[in-house]
Amino acid sequence: MADNFYDKVAKKFGDYQTTAKHTDVFPQGNPEEIFKQKLIELSDKEKIALDVGCADGRFTLSVSSYFKKIIAIDISKGMLDAAISSQTEQGISNVSFEYQSVRNMPYNGASFDIVYNRRGPPDFPQFFRVLKSGGYYLEIRIGEKDTQELKEVFGRGQGYGQWSESALKKDKMGLDEAGFKAIFGQEFFYSEFYLTFNDLGLFLQGVPIFEDYDPHKDNAYLTKYAQKYQADRGIELKRHRVVTISKKP
Repeated sequence: MADNFYDKVAKKFGDYQTTAKHTDVFPQGNPEEIFKQKLIELSDKEKIALDVGCADGRFTLSVSSYFKKIIAIDISKGMLDAAISSQTEQGISNVSFEYQSVRNMPYNGASFDIVYNRRGPPDFPQFFRVLKSGGYYLEIRIGEKDTQELKEVFGRGQGYGQWSESALKKDKMGLDEAGFKAIFGQEFFYSEFYLTFNDLGLFLQGVPIFEDYDPHKDNAYLTKYAQKYQADRGIELKRHRVVTISKKP
């Protein structure tokens, strides 16, 4: 299960980050930075936001000054512990980290001005319910073609074989059915280049591409992939992200 996976990551690395060395090439711009900028553009010192799947809280703490208050939820206690520790170190008081599942959020209807979701679980009807009229839902999610070549070599992985099921199209349909009005939707394709074989292996231990990734058992698969996708910049890993913005009428 994903929650247990992230608890293991938090226990091993202390938070959601590893020390894997890599460089990025963004032909269409960095989707994470674009998502963050669009969130800041919609922010306001009087607005209350909900962060769905906050993980170690780094992102939410980085945008906390733009909001009156942020409630950040996650189902990994290990990640929440890391988030609260960072919050204490930074002396930030307008963020509340809470152990909550998106499927059973206890918040009243029309509680938030903004709901944002960075690769967390989607539940569009729930997000619609807790948003105020005129509120916005922002999401950055993993696209269907993310690390496709890696998963093909391993013969398994998150979303394995679902290459033709458009994440953007699926989200647009789900958002529309929930009652949202689409404001923005874009796909981003980019590449990460890992400096060494060990850097790529370390990265795979900290993300759920393979929740059962084992450095020893999967060594042959990773070796095959590294040999096939070695480039001048390093071992290439192709990524795919989808950014959407929707509004509750």
